[in-house]
Amino acid sequence: MRVHFHGAAGMVTGSMHLVEAAGKRVLLDCGMIQGSRDAEALNLADFPFEVEAIDAIVVSHAHIDHIGRVPLLVKRGYRGPIYAQEATADLMPVMLLDSASLAESDAERDNRHRRPGEPEAVPLYTQADVHDTLARIEPLPYDTRTQLLPGIEIAFRDAGHILGSAIVELWADGRKLVYSGDLGPKGSPILRDPETVQQADLLLMESTYGDRNHRARADTVAELGGIFADAWRDRGNVCIPAFAVGRSQELLYWFAKHWDDWQMSRWRIFLDSPMAARVVAVYDRHGNLFDADARRVWKDKPNPFQLPNLRITRTRDESVAINNIESGAIIIAGSGMANGGRILHHFMQNIGRRQAHVVFVGYQADGTLGRRIVDGAKWVRIHGRDFRVNAQVHTVGGLSAHADQGGLIDWYEGFTPHPPLALVHGEDKSREALAGEIGERDGIEVTLAYPGMTLEV
Repeated sequence: MRVHFHGAAGMVTGSMHLVEAAGKRVLLDCGMIQGSRDAEALNLADFPFEVEAIDAIVVSHAHIDHIGRVPLLVKRGYRGPIYAQEATADLMPVMLLDSASLAESDAERDNRHRRPGEPEAVPLYTQADVHDTLARIEPLPYDTRTQLLPGIEIAFRDAGHILGSAIVELWADGRKLVYSGDLGPKGSPILRDPETVQQADLLLMESTYGDRNHRARADTVAELGGIFADAWRDRGNVCIPAFAVGRSQELLYWFAKHWDDWQMSRWRIFLDSPMAARVVAVYDRHGNLFDADARRVWKDKPNPFQLPNLRITRTRDESVAINNIESGAIIIAGSGMANGGRILHHFMQNIGRRQAHVVFVGYQADGTLGRRIVDGAKWVRIHGRDFRVNAQVHTVGGLSAHADQGGLIDWYEGFTPHPPLALVHGEDKSREALAGEIGERDGIEVTLAYPGMTLEV
């Protein structure tokens, strides 16, 4: 068995790893590169392998940095199956159709401003390409060992990162490969904790937060409540960039759980995302994957997805109307890294107001607008206009959907014996810190994977 690393190897986005075993080729994830404009331009490059030679695709979860180039692979000739956990399979149409719509809109906008002699902009892929992709998806449940191809079997285990997120176990050639996908932290709301896996001949593990530990979730939630109290006192709005899958639903969960002590009824709450609205419907269909605490909240509190003062805005006109509100609104909108989407329009209206609050609740990749604001930028450019950052900016890291350094080490310690380890899905600073900690504790030689690297299992 050989593993070839092609994406999210030395960076956080663009997850893509190719496994050669039993005479077959299986691609683990095919994600979009996100970040700066230059980084995102890399999505248009040729794949570093022969597309028609891939026999199967296995995706770990539905975030775009893990599935966002699957339709491009299909567009360029892939004709095999795409395996995903059942809830992930349910989320993929929502995520990919939205991605295609954005790509088509970007191409249309670029062509309107195209200079004479410049080539015509074309979308990375279209909604028609997505429909071709969706026809190839084969859903699989958790905890069921399945023959993928002759000589290759896989099983999905709950990764606790977002709904349907999976740890992938792959057996072939008498060896076992485990790919963590993205691991969630223990005790995160709604979802169950990541499952323990006990044996592997090689482990590919994410390392997004390999250099730090999150604040205790209880302290973080208390901080969030304090931000809302301050924003109400300041008579401003609260803008929260959040991904449509995972973070948006978690925020609504906390609003319901702290409905009384945070006085949430006094706010006007907007989930300004047609995609998030469709994701909420998927969550409702997969309540069997919720943890016990979430089931109690759904039973004893206002339904987080049906709060009496929650408005899920779907149309452009509904979104634009929010801009008339100068105070008393909590606005959750994508994208989570503020590198596109409706949150930019709300930033344009609010980021220059001293009474406004901007709350970042997730990882901000290098090169994104969110990262620049978190790093203290005084001025930012949005849709060609410059805005002074006067709003109060908060980074609430304890709500991360990724395990921190301690969580990653604890999960790795569940293996007996401790397997060889390759770190992916992390910037070098994070990977180097995690490699040092694990090497010091367990005497394991840890590989930092880079594009083009190959490991034998």
